Amino acid sequence: MKRVNLRSRLVRQCRFVGQAFSPMPLTLAVGRTPWSAADALVGLLRVLSNLDSIGESGTRASRADQGVRPTINAESQSKRHWAFSLRTRFQRVPFGRCAQSSAAALAGLLLAAASAPPAITFTDVTAQAGIHFTHNAGRAGKRYLPETLGSGCAFFDFDGDGWPDILLINSKDWTPRGRKSLPALYHNNRNGTFTDVTASSGLDIEMYGMGVAIADYDNDGRDDVYITALEGDRLFHNEGNGKFRDVTKAAGIQNASFGTSAAWLDYDRDGKLDLFVANYVQWKPENDLWCSLDGSTKSYCTPESYKGTRSKLFHNLGGGRFEEVGERAGVGDPTSKSLGITVLDFNGDGWPDLFVANDTQPNKLYRNLGNGAFHEEGMTAGVAYGEDGVARGAMGADAGDYDRSGRPHLLVGNFSNQMIGLYHNEGNGLFVDEAPSSAVGRSSLLSLAFGVFFFDYDLDGYPDIFAANGHIEDEIGRVQPKVSYREAPLLFHDLGKGKFENVSASMGAAFNRPIVARGAAYADFDHDGDLDVLISTNNGPAYLFRNDGGNRNHWLALKLVGTKSNRDGIGAVVRVESASGKQWSMVRSGSSYCSQSDLALTFGLGKDTMASVQVEWPSGVKQQLGNVAADQRMTVTEPRP
Repeated sequence: MKRVNLRSRLVRQCRFVGQAFSPMPLTLAVGRTPWSAADALVGLLRVLSNLDSIGESGTRASRADQGVRPTINAESQSKRHWAFSLRTRFQRVPFGRCAQSSAAALAGLLLAAASAPPAITFTDVTAQAGIHFTHNAGRAGKRYLPETLGSGCAFFDFDGDGWPDILLINSKDWTPRGRKSLPALYHNNRNGTFTDVTASSGLDIEMYGMGVAIADYDNDGRDDVYITALEGDRLFHNEGNGKFRDVTKAAGIQNASFGTSAAWLDYDRDGKLDLFVANYVQWKPENDLWCSLDGSTKSYCTPESYKGTRSKLFHNLGGGRFEEVGERAGVGDPTSKSLGITVLDFNGDGWPDLFVANDTQPNKLYRNLGNGAFHEEGMTAGVAYGEDGVARGAMGADAGDYDRSGRPHLLVGNFSNQMIGLYHNEGNGLFVDEAPSSAVGRSSLLSLAFGVFFFDYDLDGYPDIFAANGHIEDEIGRVQPKVSYREAPLLFHDLGKGKFENVSASMGAAFNRPIVARGAAYADFDHDGDLDVLISTNNGPAYLFRNDGGNRNHWLALKLVGTKSNRDGIGAVVRVESASGKQWSMVRSGSSYCSQSDLALTFGLGKDTMASVQVEWPSGVKQQLGNVAADQRMTVTEPRP
């Protein structure tokens, strides 16, 4: 809903004998049901007629009775697309020309607003799209720690038809209760609907799943699936024809820890994708602890109750085999309690670095030394702690250049009462958290943010911020009345120059429904140009939100295909220049929380209709594309040496 305040315009135009025309704030509400031009003009003429008659008699009436405040009410019933209602009260009614000039100004503004396109909204299309999925956290009264954390989701094109499909991760019951809980793979039918193909995919394996990372690790042209799980992660090779095969053991992948988020990256730039897996804490049912909010009943424990554990880095040896090198590479800190990962090149040296979001432990920023090893610099860079010098409860993470500085900044979802972290990359190895002085911090203070990411929902060329929220304790309201278990998502519009505005309330009723969100991902699933959002919830349904109206601006979508570099182009930097400026992004796996978005990059171009593109491949090859027309999807293949 778009609102236009007309008071200042009218007051500016109507001043006479020291007396201002002072209407109460006039609000024009433009809805989403059409109204024909004739209907709009008829209603407008009625309003102007009333204004004119008031203008002729206004002086006499106001002098005779200063207490009378005539009311103008012009309302119309909704037509098919457009509707507006107009209501104004006059404190003092001017006469003659003032009313007529005010009417003319009002007419212009009404016509401009009535001809404007509808506001952007995110529409819940889950049911009509054929998505019927409910996450099973295994809750049976024991209040085990893992029950609060799952699970993730992903957009990826598993059959290579160019349309993003959906994968939803599931957990399971702790002890068999006569039901099976499986992940769900949905094939995109290219008409706004999906078909559940899990049963025939080979992914129909029961596990206590948490997160997912997607990439073509063997460069055969088909994207493979890695699922983190409590009892041991799984690697599924894409065999083609909609079939996946569990190759975990054959690949040498062993991670029987508490896996959460994961990300594929080519950390040594050898053309083969490696895998980083975040692990949480040392927990098993037999060492579960008794914790309580009120001292009398069991509650879910916080991570302080458990020891941390090492995350793992699997080096791709080729031939479908991996070797775990995390400790040797310097990324296996045993005190970490890791939940989120994002890959970025924070110092611009061409080597992919790692940011790891830790829960109640300092966050880690691993700088890639270019020799197979990393150096941890979170504390010196200023991203390890919050503004108060205390480690926060970090959940999800992402990286992006929200102010067109040419540098990647960090976005971190944090626990309630801690606010989202928005770390600005100063370019000298230091980051500054700008959230406390931003709408991002003020609006997220009470929220518990899990899945967070940058994406350009209105295609204006500036990446906006999305946060999927939901608390871990269903009884948190008993001890913190201002904090809720179910929370609505947050959406922050990038205004440019590092400024954001909370626009969540205008995104529609469905978007503002409180849920217990965890994972989140984005893709243009309906190929209309704008980016849609997928949200997974804890012990609840998944939600697919279609972006309606975000494609009023121009855009460009790029799918990279590597030759010397890895097939997905992960780690490639794409720079786009158009008349309104320069922007860039990196192809990355992972980010958000336990989730993955589409690997294709979408750039908003605003009103620009042409752009030039430069791709900097992980191999070092630079590729230029000039005079690229807007509003198209392009496959960009790395030139062969």
